[in-house]
Amino acid sequence: MNSTRRKNTIILGNRPCTVYFDPAPKYLLIQPTGEHEREHLDKEVEYIKSLTNTPSIFAAFEVDNWNKELSPWNAPPVFGKEPFGSYAGETLAYLEDTLIPEIIKRYSLKENIPVILGGYSLAGLFALWSAYTSDRFTAVAGVSPSVWFPRWLDFIAEHSPAAKNIYLSLGRKEEKNRNQTMAAVGDNIRRQYEMLKAMNLSATLEWNEGNHFTEPEIRTAKGFSWCINELTKENDT
Repeated sequence: MNSTRRKNTIILGNRPCTVYFDPAPKYLLIQPTGEHEREHLDKEVEYIKSLTNTPSIFAAFEVDNWNKELSPWNAPPVFGKEPFGSYAGETLAYLEDTLIPEIIKRYSLKENIPVILGGYSLAGLFALWSAYTSDRFTAVAGVSPSVWFPRWLDFIAEHSPAAKNIYLSLGRKEEKNRNQTMAAVGDNIRRQYEMLKAMNLSATLEWNEGNHFTEPEIRTAKGFSWCINELTKENDT
């Protein structure tokens, strides 16, 4: 851990939240994390630091039921037997009403600090959905996002994102999936990128080597770093 960065775990609204913070942070980074990601957070945060010199505060909040809490609407099971719930709205409300205000208060941040929301897989879809649903986020990173989700293209065709900086990425092997629903991820993310560029937004689509399970913490760090660097460039011009 970098000598100038501190780390602690706090409880916000009954959710454990791991916070990494630099002195005088310029950005607040937020990521939904599941049990499978917690052990890799140190590596992810260190990699973010290696890609940007801008100080930030990073808050990873825990999600107990991945399919339920991060899904914007109900959908049938795609793998396994667990369906997708429709509680993304409640999770977004938690961020807006509890996590962000409490982090700002506890760490004496500026009220208008830019907030970057990012996530991997279904959390990446949640980040993108939040950009189209809320105006609280300055930038979002959808990293290997589940844009194969039923009716996703219909949703983004009917809405416009409030965030003006959007990072998308995918592994090159992810669309080579035997599951036909999940195999649509490649065409869908290309389509979303085209739509974002047509809106003249600051957007990028990065292709990574490997499948969905290849270096998720490195990919997520790259997404957050892109957002930080884009915002910093804009602020410097």
